[in-house]
Amino acid sequence: MHDFRYVGNKLYCEGVSIESLAKNHGTPLYVYSQATLTRRFLELDRAMSPVDHLVCFAMKSNSNQSILRTIANLGGGFDIVSGGELQRVIAAGGDAKKCVFAGVGKTDAEIEFALRKGVYSFNAESEPELQRINKVAARLKKIAPVAVRLNPNVDAKTHAKITTGTYENKFGIAFEDIAGVYARASKLKHLRLRGLQMHIGSQLTDVKPFELAVKKVVPVVEALKAQHGIEFFSIGGGVGIVYQDAIASGDAKWWAQEGENILTPQKYAARLLPLLKNLGLRILMEPGRYISGNSGILVTRVEYVKRTGKKNFVIVDGAMNDLIRPAFYDAYHEIVPLTKKGGVTISSDVVGPVCESGDYFCKDRELPKVGEGDYLALLSAGAYGFVMASCYNTRSLAAEVLVSGKKSAVVRARQPVKDIWAGESVAAWLK
Repeated sequence: MHDFRYVGNKLYCEGVSIESLAKNHGTPLYVYSQATLTRRFLELDRAMSPVDHLVCFAMKSNSNQSILRTIANLGGGFDIVSGGELQRVIAAGGDAKKCVFAGVGKTDAEIEFALRKGVYSFNAESEPELQRINKVAARLKKIAPVAVRLNPNVDAKTHAKITTGTYENKFGIAFEDIAGVYARASKLKHLRLRGLQMHIGSQLTDVKPFELAVKKVVPVVEALKAQHGIEFFSIGGGVGIVYQDAIASGDAKWWAQEGENILTPQKYAARLLPLLKNLGLRILMEPGRYISGNSGILVTRVEYVKRTGKKNFVIVDGAMNDLIRPAFYDAYHEIVPLTKKGGVTISSDVVGPVCESGDYFCKDRELPKVGEGDYLALLSAGAYGFVMASCYNTRSLAAEVLVSGKKSAVVRARQPVKDIWAGESVAAWLK
């Protein structure tokens, strides 16, 4: 369930007309619903309430300060993958002690910063990393809390670029090696073996891969608890969202699809809790897309309509530098006009102004007929949208707006063009 819907013929975010936001703040423009964000977090948090647990938002999906503050105010933790992300959490009022630090390439400086701030755990991805964490902790005269990321070799059957749980991926330590890794790590004096972590991939819409992975790993968890006294088991993130037909024929269709065909927190919990509740451990989850994905949209303005042969190109002011998912993953985002249009549809390519053939949001899709000056919304853009944006073609980063009820606020100002090269300089010998 999300809070983007038509009121009459106009698309709204909660109680605010999106067209009014586009006219006031310009486009391309990201718009986020605080109500949707809050609801998504609480749905998952409440579904897992029968066990001691912590929901750690994977902030790589959306790291805007207002998004992070919303999660922190709800009592959430954070899954971070860099020292910069930890700094963002702290700046937003989040608690470092509720952060788990993932990622395969942590530097000495990042490890030191995280230790000084007191992160809940490092999720280590290799034995060399465990040795490095131990070395940095020894230098600081600290004990570092760690969990090892286990690779369960379970194929999540998701997109090749977002699957993480097989031996073809760079993440984690092989299932059969984990006992030996913990035995050796237990001898490192500046490590505290606090837990075990796994994560099999992103955008999973079936509970079965989660269930298979948890069933496979639970005996390992029980053995590690007995041998090393671990305190938590992180089952990762990956719960998928609705992208296609997210609003298509109105709210009724969207509600029906989510209720019938998509993985809900209730279905997820119903299958996993029986496997977890007798472990006597804290259960961590690291969702990102599930919380933020349907909470945001990208609004863009039609600049031109160009007909070439059999093609109808809708050229908009948004581009692959604003939302790279269609170009990078060939990902689908529902595209709807801000003013509902009846009548004929036309097969269209929605494309941006960037000088790349890969700069498109959709190809050969039946869309309402639109013209210059109309606005379009790309739905389900709250995850891996702005965070993956760039200034390619010297294009400014988009503005971001947060809506709560009938209130709205700019939570990131549009980047002035000159700021793009503000850190650059001309070499002295060129002057």
